[in-house]
Amino acid sequence: MTQAKPAEADVGGARRWRALCSTCRQVFGMPDYERYLAHAAATHPDMPVLTREEFFARAIERRYGGGGARCC
Repeated sequence: MTQAKPAEADVGGARRWRALCSTCRQVFGMPDYERYLAHAAATHPDMPVLTREEFFARAIERRYGGGGARCC
């Protein structure tokens, strides 16, 4: 039986960690910038992408902004 090299094992672990984080973001309704980047590259390759800050600012505005939404 061959043992995986430490670097190879780290790549698999990192990939699983990113997938777990992405799943948690989806469950809790948090935006996922990496998923946005993949979507933008696949469906809109000729369009500029938002920076991380712009992406989260739009997500917050979309979720909480828009006028009339109040907690009390």
